[in-house]
Amino acid sequence: MRAAFCLEPRKTELREIPDPKPASGEVVVRVHNCGICGSDLHFFSGQFPPPPVCPGHEIAGEVAEVGPGVGNVRAGDLVVVEPLVTCRQCNFCLSGNYQLCPELRVLGNMVHGGFADYVRVPASAVFPLPAKLDMAVAALTEPLAVAVHGLRLVPVCAGDRVAVLGAGTIGLMSVAAARASGASEVWVTARYAHQAEAARRLGATRVFTGSAAYVELADAGSQRPPDVVVETVGGQADTLEQALPLVRRGGTVVVLGLFTSMPALNGILLVIKEIRIVGSMTYGRTIAGADFERALDILSRRAQDFASIVTHRYPLEQIQAAFSTAADKHSGAIKVSVSPVA
Repeated sequence: MRAAFCLEPRKTELREIPDPKPASGEVVVRVHNCGICGSDLHFFSGQFPPPPVCPGHEIAGEVAEVGPGVGNVRAGDLVVVEPLVTCRQCNFCLSGNYQLCPELRVLGNMVHGGFADYVRVPASAVFPLPAKLDMAVAALTEPLAVAVHGLRLVPVCAGDRVAVLGAGTIGLMSVAAARASGASEVWVTARYAHQAEAARRLGATRVFTGSAAYVELADAGSQRPPDVVVETVGGQADTLEQALPLVRRGGTVVVLGLFTSMPALNGILLVIKEIRIVGSMTYGRTIAGADFERALDILSRRAQDFASIVTHRYPLEQIQAAFSTAADKHSGAIKVSVSPVA
């Protein structure tokens, strides 16, 4: 089968590798769409070392083959993939917090991911799709589940005021997740006009744009600060430092962005305001269900709104162009989707 690899910064290539075969409790999924994530762009831009495996973890496709003992899906089922491989035996796994498993392996980082014709995953990691859901949109379940999980850890409740720093994919997913959690107001900062438009479509009640976005947001919240601030930028941004003066006393800052350098933090303000900082790692499960299931429910109810997030689509053979577009801040890209299916 074909599989993409990142060899060095700004360079990808397709290779032929053996087709995967499912072991007991596993399935092989024929990939229909795989989205390019901000974390993929970290290694494409040279901020992280490229993975030794085929990247890609925002995956939607069709079950091609099932291994022995699989009963939850069958060949031909359309599914999204939760891209985590865990031991399923430790206390974290048994409690539903499998994202904290010491043996955690992430598709596209430690095992082959979705920029390929096929991907092999645990049967427990696939979730059936509702009928007629566009597969590129369905692949947004993964970043939406990241936001759902982070806001669950807070937790965001009905009537809360939420401020989201950043309007990339995770920021936009956080807007949608906050509204679905009952937040009465959701404010967001956006660098570009196309991000601002998408944020409004997904439920943002106020959008702050341009170079003065944070200053205007802080001024607007000075009389009634937000209960929750969601940091979604990461990288080398100063958004974590910005979040502390913004959130109300006794409020919560949840960190979803992946930082590539040590962020600054005002320890005095952290103590004086009794701010709670919550780190959030991917997604998990509670007695009420998996974060992926919650995300898929939100997505399927508002499929048309989420469709606006998928701004560019490329075939797998144009993987280099797809990554270049996703990395270009002036391309108008929000989510670039790659499809191995002709």
